[in-house]
Amino acid sequence: MKKAWIILGCFLFIGFALPVEKTQAQEQNELTIGYVDPQTIMRSMPEMAAIERRLQNFIDRKRQEFAEKEATFRREVEEYQQKMAVISDEARRREEERLASLNLELQEFQQNFQQEIQERQFELIEPLLDKIQGAIEAVAKERNLTFVLNTMTNNGDFIILYASERAQRDYDITDEVMQRLDLM
Repeated sequence: MKKAWIILGCFLFIGFALPVEKTQAQEQNELTIGYVDPQTIMRSMPEMAAIERRLQNFIDRKRQEFAEKEATFRREVEEYQQKMAVISDEARRREEERLASLNLELQEFQQNFQQEIQERQFELIEPLLDKIQGAIEAVAKERNLTFVLNTMTNNGDFIILYASERAQRDYDITDEVMQRLDLM
Protein backbone atom coordinates (compact mmCIF):
# COMPACT_ATOMS: atom_id res chain seq x y z
CA MET A 1 0.00 0.00 0.00
CA LYS A 2 2.85 2.31 0.81
CA LYS A 3 4.26 1.69 -2.66
CA ALA A 4 0.93 2.65 -4.19
CA TRP A 5 0.95 5.96 -2.31
CA ILE A 6 4.48 6.70 -3.45
CA ILE A 7 3.59 5.89 -7.06
CA LEU A 8 0.41 8.00 -6.82
CA GLY A 9 2.44 10.84 -5.29
CA CYS A 10 4.94 10.65 -8.14
CA PHE A 11 2.16 10.78 -10.72
CA LEU A 12 0.55 13.74 -8.98
CA PHE A 13 3.92 15.51 -8.76
CA ILE A 14 4.61 14.85 -12.44
CA GLY A 15 1.05 15.86 -13.31
CA PHE A 16 1.44 19.20 -11.57
CA ALA A 17 5.01 19.78 -12.72
CA LEU A 18 4.33 19.22 -16.43
CA PRO A 19 1.83 22.05 -16.84
CA VAL A 20 4.29 24.44 -15.17
CA GLU A 21 7.05 23.40 -17.54
CA LYS A 22 4.70 23.71 -20.50
CA THR A 23 3.69 27.20 -19.40
CA GLN A 24 7.32 28.26 -19.16
CA ALA A 25 8.02 26.79 -22.60
CA GLN A 26 4.97 28.56 -23.97
CA GLU A 27 6.21 31.83 -22.51
CA GLN A 28 9.58 31.30 -24.15
CA ASN A 29 7.89 30.67 -27.51
CA GLU A 30 5.37 33.50 -27.11
CA LEU A 31 5.74 36.27 -29.64
CA THR A 32 5.97 39.72 -28.14
CA ILE A 33 5.61 42.59 -30.52
CA GLY A 34 6.33 46.24 -29.95
CA TYR A 35 6.06 49.15 -32.32
CA VAL A 36 7.74 52.48 -32.76
CA ASP A 37 7.26 55.70 -34.73
CA PRO A 38 10.72 56.57 -36.08
CA GLN A 39 9.44 59.76 -37.74
CA THR A 40 8.40 61.17 -34.36
CA ILE A 41 11.79 60.27 -32.96
CA MET A 42 13.66 61.74 -35.91
CA ARG A 43 11.71 65.02 -35.75
CA SER A 44 12.63 65.27 -32.05
CA MET A 45 16.36 64.88 -32.66
CA PRO A 46 18.23 68.20 -32.52
CA GLU A 47 20.57 67.00 -35.29
CA MET A 48 17.62 66.88 -37.67
CA ALA A 49 17.35 70.69 -37.91
CA ALA A 50 21.01 70.93 -38.94
CA ILE A 51 20.54 68.15 -41.49
CA GLU A 52 17.50 69.89 -42.96
CA ARG A 53 19.48 73.16 -43.25
CA ARG A 54 22.41 71.40 -44.94
CA LEU A 55 20.07 69.61 -47.32
CA GLN A 56 18.23 72.84 -48.12
CA ASN A 57 21.55 74.62 -48.77
CA PHE A 58 22.55 71.78 -51.12
CA ILE A 59 19.20 72.00 -52.93
CA ASP A 60 19.49 75.80 -53.22
CA ARG A 61 23.01 75.51 -54.71
CA LYS A 62 21.85 72.91 -57.22
CA ARG A 63 18.78 74.97 -58.16
CA GLN A 64 21.00 78.01 -58.68
CA GLU A 65 23.36 75.97 -60.84
CA PHE A 66 20.40 74.67 -62.87
CA ALA A 67 18.95 78.18 -63.25
CA GLU A 68 22.30 79.44 -64.57
CA LYS A 69 22.56 76.58 -67.07
CA GLU A 70 18.96 77.14 -68.15
CA ALA A 71 19.51 80.89 -68.59
CA THR A 72 22.63 80.21 -70.68
CA PHE A 73 20.68 77.77 -72.84
CA ARG A 74 17.81 80.25 -73.35
CA ARG A 75 20.26 83.03 -74.23
CA GLU A 76 21.97 80.81 -76.80
CA VAL A 77 18.61 79.83 -78.32
CA GLU A 78 17.67 83.52 -78.61
CA GLU A 79 21.02 84.33 -80.24
CA TYR A 80 20.50 81.48 -82.70
CA GLN A 81 16.99 82.69 -83.55
CA GLN A 82 18.32 86.19 -84.23
CA LYS A 83 21.07 85.02 -86.61
CA MET A 84 19.16 82.07 -88.11
CA ALA A 85 18.08 83.98 -91.21
CA VAL A 86 21.59 85.14 -92.10
CA ILE A 87 23.65 81.97 -91.60
CA SER A 88 24.20 79.15 -94.06
CA ASP A 89 22.25 75.90 -93.95
CA GLU A 90 25.38 74.06 -92.77
CA ALA A 91 25.98 76.56 -89.95
CA ARG A 92 22.29 76.35 -89.00
CA ARG A 93 22.48 72.54 -88.85
CA ARG A 94 25.62 72.64 -86.66
CA GLU A 95 24.08 75.24 -84.35
CA GLU A 96 20.85 73.25 -84.00
CA GLU A 97 22.86 70.11 -83.15
CA ARG A 98 24.84 72.09 -80.58
CA LEU A 99 21.64 73.50 -79.04
CA ALA A 100 20.05 70.04 -78.99
CA SER A 101 23.13 68.75 -77.18
CA LEU A 102 22.93 71.62 -74.66
CA ASN A 103 19.25 70.88 -74.11
CA LEU A 104 20.06 67.21 -73.49
CA GLU A 105 22.76 68.22 -70.97
CA LEU A 106 20.22 70.44 -69.21
CA GLN A 107 17.72 67.58 -68.97
CA GLU A 108 20.41 65.20 -67.69
CA PHE A 109 21.47 67.77 -65.11
CA GLN A 110 17.88 67.99 -63.89
CA GLN A 111 17.57 64.19 -63.62
CA ASN A 112 20.92 63.90 -61.85
CA PHE A 113 19.89 66.75 -59.56
CA GLN A 114 16.95 64.71 -58.23
CA GLN A 115 19.15 61.66 -57.72
CA GLU A 116 21.86 63.72 -55.99
CA ILE A 117 19.28 65.15 -53.58
CA GLN A 118 18.12 61.65 -52.62
CA GLU A 119 21.71 60.45 -52.19
CA ARG A 120 22.65 63.50 -50.13
CA GLN A 121 19.55 63.10 -47.96
CA PHE A 122 20.38 59.46 -47.28
CA GLU A 123 24.03 60.32 -46.58
CA LEU A 124 23.01 62.94 -44.01
CA ILE A 125 20.23 60.94 -42.36
CA GLU A 126 21.93 57.53 -42.27
CA PRO A 127 23.85 58.23 -39.01
CA LEU A 128 20.58 59.23 -37.31
CA LEU A 129 18.86 56.10 -38.57
CA ASP A 130 21.72 54.00 -37.22
CA LYS A 131 21.44 55.74 -33.85
CA ILE A 132 17.67 55.20 -33.74
CA GLN A 133 18.08 51.55 -34.75
CA GLY A 134 20.58 51.00 -31.93
CA ALA A 135 18.16 52.49 -29.40
CA ILE A 136 15.28 50.40 -30.76
CA GLU A 137 17.36 47.24 -30.45
CA ALA A 138 18.39 48.12 -26.89
CA VAL A 139 14.79 48.78 -25.77
CA ALA A 140 13.55 45.65 -27.55
CA LYS A 141 16.15 43.53 -25.76
CA GLU A 142 15.29 45.10 -22.39
CA ARG A 143 11.60 44.39 -22.92
CA ASN A 144 12.29 40.96 -24.40
CA LEU A 145 10.39 41.76 -27.59
CA THR A 146 10.39 39.31 -30.47
CA PHE A 147 9.56 41.91 -33.13
CA VAL A 148 9.38 45.69 -33.36
CA LEU A 149 7.20 47.16 -36.09
CA ASN A 150 7.35 50.59 -37.67
CA THR A 151 4.04 52.45 -37.38
CA MET A 152 4.13 53.51 -41.04
CA THR A 153 6.02 53.08 -44.29
CA ASN A 154 8.30 55.66 -45.90
CA ASN A 155 5.37 56.62 -48.11
CA GLY A 156 3.25 57.44 -45.07
CA ASP A 157 1.11 54.31 -45.30
CA PHE A 158 0.25 52.93 -41.89
CA ILE A 159 1.47 49.45 -41.04
CA ILE A 160 -0.37 49.26 -37.75
CA LEU A 161 -3.97 49.90 -38.60
CA TYR A 162 -5.29 49.39 -35.10
CA ALA A 163 -3.79 49.21 -31.65
CA SER A 164 -5.94 48.87 -28.56
CA GLU A 165 -5.39 51.24 -25.66
CA ARG A 166 -3.59 48.40 -23.87
CA ALA A 167 -1.36 47.88 -26.91
CA GLN A 168 -0.61 51.58 -27.09
CA ARG A 169 0.27 51.59 -23.41
CA ASP A 170 2.19 48.31 -23.32
CA TYR A 171 3.75 47.93 -26.76
CA ASP A 172 4.47 51.40 -28.16
CA ILE A 173 8.15 51.84 -27.37
CA THR A 174 8.56 55.23 -29.10
CA ASP A 175 8.90 57.14 -25.82
CA GLU A 176 11.39 54.63 -24.42
CA VAL A 177 13.52 54.88 -27.53
CA MET A 178 13.39 58.68 -27.29
CA GLN A 179 14.46 58.47 -23.64
CA ARG A 180 17.35 56.20 -24.61
CA LEU A 181 18.39 58.87 -27.14
CA ASP A 182 18.05 61.60 -24.45
CA LEU A 183 15.25 63.32 -26.37
CA MET A 184 12.85 63.42 -23.41
